[in-house]
Amino acid sequence: MKGNIIPKNSLIIAVDFDGTIVEDDYPGIGPAKIFAFDTLLELQKKGFRLILWTYRFGKRLEEAVEFCKKNGLEFYAVNKSYPEEKFDNSVSRKINADVFIDDRNIGGLLGWGEIYQQLLKTEKPKEHKNKKGFFDFLKKN
Repeated sequence: MKGNIIPKNSLIIAVDFDGTIVEDDYPGIGPAKIFAFDTLLELQKKGFRLILWTYRFGKRLEEAVEFCKKNGLEFYAVNKSYPEEKFDNSVSRKINADVFIDDRNIGGLLGWGEIYQQLLKTEKPKEHKNKKGFFDFLKKN
Protein backbone atom coordinates (compact mmCIF):
# COMPACT_ATOMS: atom_id res chain seq x y z
CA MET A 1 0.00 0.00 0.00
CA LYS A 2 2.88 2.33 -0.60
CA GLY A 3 1.86 5.89 -1.33
CA ASN A 4 -1.66 5.51 0.07
CA ILE A 5 -2.81 7.36 3.15
CA ILE A 6 -4.38 4.84 5.52
CA PRO A 7 -7.08 6.09 7.88
CA LYS A 8 -6.07 5.58 11.51
CA ASN A 9 -9.48 4.11 12.34
CA SER A 10 -9.42 1.45 9.61
CA LEU A 11 -9.80 -2.17 10.64
CA ILE A 12 -6.66 -4.28 10.76
CA ILE A 13 -7.03 -7.74 9.25
CA ALA A 14 -4.42 -10.45 9.80
CA VAL A 15 -4.47 -12.97 6.93
CA ASP A 16 -2.79 -16.38 6.84
CA PHE A 17 -1.12 -17.48 3.60
CA ASP A 18 -1.04 -21.27 3.14
CA GLY A 19 -4.54 -22.71 2.93
CA THR A 20 -6.07 -19.23 3.11
CA ILE A 21 -4.78 -17.00 0.29
CA VAL A 22 -3.43 -19.99 -1.65
CA GLU A 23 -4.18 -23.70 -1.61
CA ASP A 24 -1.97 -25.39 0.99
CA ASP A 25 1.14 -26.80 -0.69
CA TYR A 26 3.72 -25.84 1.95
CA PRO A 27 6.68 -25.51 1.54
CA GLY A 28 5.68 -24.76 -2.07
CA ILE A 29 3.06 -22.22 -3.04
CA GLY A 30 -0.25 -23.60 -4.22
CA PRO A 31 -2.59 -21.87 -6.65
CA ALA A 32 -4.47 -18.81 -5.43
CA LYS A 33 -7.83 -19.49 -3.78
CA ILE A 34 -10.79 -18.28 -5.83
CA PHE A 35 -11.54 -14.60 -5.10
CA ALA A 36 -8.74 -14.33 -2.47
CA PHE A 37 -6.81 -11.59 -4.26
CA ASP A 38 -10.00 -9.95 -5.57
CA THR A 39 -11.34 -9.68 -2.03
CA LEU A 40 -8.08 -8.58 -0.39
CA LEU A 41 -7.41 -5.91 -3.02
CA GLU A 42 -10.94 -4.56 -2.67
CA LEU A 43 -10.64 -4.50 1.13
CA GLN A 44 -7.43 -2.48 0.77
CA LYS A 45 -9.20 -0.02 -1.53
CA LYS A 46 -11.85 0.38 1.17
CA GLY A 47 -9.18 1.33 3.73
CA PHE A 48 -8.61 -1.94 5.59
CA ARG A 49 -5.01 -2.53 6.73
CA LEU A 50 -3.87 -6.04 5.83
CA ILE A 51 -1.18 -7.94 7.70
CA LEU A 52 0.29 -11.12 6.26
CA TRP A 53 0.28 -13.43 9.28
CA THR A 54 1.96 -16.72 8.47
CA TYR A 55 4.13 -19.50 9.83
CA ARG A 56 6.56 -18.87 6.96
CA PHE A 57 9.89 -17.19 7.64
CA GLY A 58 13.15 -16.51 5.80
CA LYS A 59 13.23 -17.53 2.14
CA ARG A 60 9.75 -19.14 2.27
CA LEU A 61 8.28 -15.93 3.66
CA GLU A 62 10.00 -13.86 0.95
CA GLU A 63 8.50 -16.19 -1.69
CA ALA A 64 5.00 -15.69 -0.26
CA VAL A 65 5.38 -11.90 -0.13
CA GLU A 66 6.69 -11.87 -3.71
CA PHE A 67 3.81 -14.10 -4.88
CA CYS A 68 1.34 -11.63 -3.38
CA LYS A 69 3.13 -8.66 -4.97
CA LYS A 70 2.93 -10.37 -8.37
CA ASN A 71 -0.82 -10.54 -7.81
CA GLY A 72 -0.97 -6.83 -6.97
CA LEU A 73 -1.12 -7.15 -3.18
CA GLU A 74 1.31 -5.43 -0.80
CA PHE A 75 0.68 -5.72 2.91
CA TYR A 76 0.62 -3.05 5.62
CA ALA A 77 2.92 -5.33 7.65
CA VAL A 78 4.29 -8.88 7.47
CA ASN A 79 4.29 -11.01 10.65
CA LYS A 80 4.20 -7.77 12.66
CA SER A 81 1.47 -5.61 14.15
CA TYR A 82 2.82 -2.54 12.34
CA PRO A 83 5.61 -2.03 9.77
CA GLU A 84 8.14 -0.46 12.16
CA GLU A 85 7.82 -3.13 14.85
CA LYS A 86 11.15 -4.72 15.83
CA PHE A 87 11.03 -8.13 17.43
CA ASP A 88 12.67 -8.64 20.78
CA ASN A 89 11.55 -10.48 23.90
CA SER A 90 9.67 -7.42 25.16
CA VAL A 91 7.12 -7.64 22.31
CA SER A 92 4.34 -10.21 22.18
CA ARG A 93 4.34 -12.43 19.10
CA LYS A 94 0.56 -12.22 18.93
CA ILE A 95 -0.44 -9.90 16.11
CA ASN A 96 -2.66 -6.99 17.12
CA ALA A 97 -5.56 -7.16 14.65
CA ASP A 98 -9.31 -6.64 14.64
CA VAL A 99 -10.03 -9.67 12.44
CA PHE A 100 -8.09 -12.87 11.73
CA ILE A 101 -8.66 -14.82 8.51
CA ASP A 102 -7.21 -18.33 8.67
CA ASP A 103 -8.11 -21.75 7.26
CA ARG A 104 -7.65 -23.20 10.73
CA ASN A 105 -10.56 -21.30 12.28
CA ILE A 106 -13.20 -23.40 13.98
CA GLY A 107 -15.52 -24.25 11.12
CA GLY A 108 -12.78 -23.71 8.53
CA LEU A 109 -12.29 -20.92 6.04
CA LEU A 110 -15.37 -19.23 4.66
CA GLY A 111 -15.31 -18.55 0.94
CA TRP A 112 -13.66 -15.25 0.02
CA GLY A 113 -16.92 -13.90 -1.39
CA GLU A 114 -18.62 -14.55 1.95
CA ILE A 115 -15.69 -12.98 3.85
CA TYR A 116 -16.05 -9.88 1.70
CA GLN A 117 -19.81 -9.74 2.26
CA GLN A 118 -19.44 -10.07 6.04
CA LEU A 119 -16.73 -7.43 6.35
CA LEU A 120 -18.37 -4.88 4.08
CA LYS A 121 -21.99 -5.96 4.53
CA THR A 122 -22.45 -5.93 0.77
CA GLU A 123 -22.33 -8.09 -2.35
CA LYS A 124 -19.24 -10.08 -3.28
CA PRO A 125 -16.46 -8.14 -5.07
CA LYS A 126 -16.17 -7.79 -8.81
CA GLU A 127 -13.63 -10.18 -10.28
CA HIS A 128 -10.21 -8.56 -10.67
CA LYS A 129 -8.65 -9.66 -13.94
CA ASN A 130 -5.00 -8.89 -14.46
CA LYS A 131 -4.12 -11.77 -16.75
CA LYS A 132 -5.21 -12.26 -20.33
CA GLY A 133 -7.10 -15.41 -21.11
CA PHE A 134 -6.33 -17.74 -23.98
CA PHE A 135 -9.27 -16.46 -26.08
CA ASP A 136 -8.92 -12.73 -25.30
CA PHE A 137 -7.65 -12.10 -28.83
CA LEU A 138 -11.17 -12.98 -30.10
CA LYS A 139 -12.82 -10.25 -28.05
CA LYS A 140 -13.46 -6.88 -29.68
CA ASN A 141 -12.39 -3.70 -27.90
